[in-house]
Amino acid sequence: MTADPTVNPVPAPDPATAEDEAGDLAPGSRAAGPALVLEFAWEVCNQVGGIYQVIRSKAPEMVARWGDRYVAVGPYEGAKADLEFEMMRGAGWVGRALTQLREQHGVTIHHGRWLIPGRPRVMLLDHSSLRDRLGDVKYRLWRDHGIETPGGDGLIDGVVTFAEASRLLVEALCNERALVPGRNKGVSRMVVAHFHEWMGGLAIPMIRRARLPAATLFTTHATLLGRYMASSEDGFYDWLPWVDQDKSATQYNVRAQHSIERACAHGSHVFTTVSSITAEECAHLLGRPIDLVTPNGLNVAHYNKVHNQQRFHGEFKQALHRFVCGYFFPSYSFDLDNTLYFFTSGRYEPRNKGFDLCLEAMARLNAELKAARLGKTVVFFIVSRRATKSINPLAMEKRGVLNELEEVCEHITKGVMEQLFWRAASGGRLKLDDLVDEYWMLRYRRAQQAMKQHCLPMVVTHILEDDQNDPVLNQIRMLGLHNTREDPVKVVYHPDFISPTNRLWGVDYDQFVRGCHLGVFPSAYEPWGYTPLECLAMGIPAVTSDLAGFGRYVQEQHQDHDQWGLTVLPRRRRGYFDAAADLAQRLLAFCKLDRRQRIALRNEVDRHSWEFDWSRLAAAYHRAHDLAIDRAARELDQDPHP
Repeated sequence: MTADPTVNPVPAPDPATAEDEAGDLAPGSRAAGPALVLEFAWEVCNQVGGIYQVIRSKAPEMVARWGDRYVAVGPYEGAKADLEFEMMRGAGWVGRALTQLREQHGVTIHHGRWLIPGRPRVMLLDHSSLRDRLGDVKYRLWRDHGIETPGGDGLIDGVVTFAEASRLLVEALCNERALVPGRNKGVSRMVVAHFHEWMGGLAIPMIRRARLPAATLFTTHATLLGRYMASSEDGFYDWLPWVDQDKSATQYNVRAQHSIERACAHGSHVFTTVSSITAEECAHLLGRPIDLVTPNGLNVAHYNKVHNQQRFHGEFKQALHRFVCGYFFPSYSFDLDNTLYFFTSGRYEPRNKGFDLCLEAMARLNAELKAARLGKTVVFFIVSRRATKSINPLAMEKRGVLNELEEVCEHITKGVMEQLFWRAASGGRLKLDDLVDEYWMLRYRRAQQAMKQHCLPMVVTHILEDDQNDPVLNQIRMLGLHNTREDPVKVVYHPDFISPTNRLWGVDYDQFVRGCHLGVFPSAYEPWGYTPLECLAMGIPAVTSDLAGFGRYVQEQHQDHDQWGLTVLPRRRRGYFDAAADLAQRLLAFCKLDRRQRIALRNEVDRHSWEFDWSRLAAAYHRAHDLAIDRAARELDQDPHP
């Protein structure tokens, strides 16, 4: 690793990390052809949202096909890059291109490896050096593509400079790879530039305007305008064909972003999105039908613990039991052996993520369980990030008392065990009370008294910054989900991430999920949706909806999904209360399963989760790259001035 990633190539480059002068792969590589594939995304070595998961988990399959001709490209964010990026010198034609960019354009590109499975090559663009050219680039965007970008918006300014740096990189690499003239000029050493989302894809219209010999692809994981509209208006997909996209973009103040998305979609050789339901959105809002659906997979092996899936569920369920003891038992207790843990989680978009529908269904399930007298308790967790002042002091106090009680019990158990052994060995009778030291007996009783509280358990674990105007909390109040002793359904609104450093938990999010019995994600707008897929990979049944991309994909590919643990709730062209009633009945049916049936269902979930591994779903990306290469090659063959 060197301090400067853009120095001139050394005479003898490392054959394991660089191509030689002829453009051949290093020994042992398994690339599909001579193309160089650059995958651009704002979230390469820069975790912001779900696209990070897509690029990161897909990387091993891309490397398996393209070898060192696959390069992930993103913006250079120093603090984040330090954690997962290993810098290396660029050699051969790569080194020449990087040197050219630094010396001619002042753009530093950090070249190396992403420290993730597959260890793909990475180029991180320090596009901040182009800020002095921002006005010129914005003028060209307006003049050549009709894209107006507001001043003073830091994110959009960053997107513009990243796009210019990306264009310069593609141009330099195209020049260095020196397309061979003649019949095969379209495929020999082709540069494939694949861009994700509007934040990473603005370079596409620039590349096409410059007539660079590169195949371009654009993948949108949602449309920004669609996300805004769906979050505030009912029946989004039903009236989508009649939307005035320009007027709506102005209404929601996303004209620049929407214009960028449209330019990327129309400028690319191949246009893809993650699901068929988002394809409808793209056709109407972006004005171009997609060429392919490229569904999001998962590295299932990362989550799936094979024969330990059931054991881990049992182990991490104890962490949830412990939370419940400290949270509910100071007010009243219930049978933990007959308690089921349901949860929902995601970005704080209560309508889009279906939090509102979950709560409506929980209120109905509460009434159903009271009538059915199953003897079951359901604890429903809502996990999202919301502005808070602190964890509720009462929750922390009872958690501390619970820890004290555990310590007391450990001392009593240890002392009694030793004395009981000697009594048993000497033929004494089984009698325990006189074996407990009076000091520990008093501490035991004091801890029990300190645990008690004369109020109902809280419904929210934290003190919210805006308690009166929080939509989730207000709906809980409106539905009367107050966590009374008589309520079989208890609600815990947790407006923060679950992590080992969270003082209420001490476990990470994946461990929390493993301890639950069911994930509930009946989204109203979700272009894909990783949360139910992550549940499946960990052997946990889940609920999604037909308004989620993942739910639609499962409906299309796996008609027996209900039988093996993935419920797809019908929401399209259906009233809110009808959907809530349906969800409540499905949750009630789950509550009626006995322990043996739940174990069998988790085994089926575990078995089917491999259907969504990247080893199967990456094939769609391979088809997209091949199609882009073919279209670009034909375009180059027809171009009299390549």
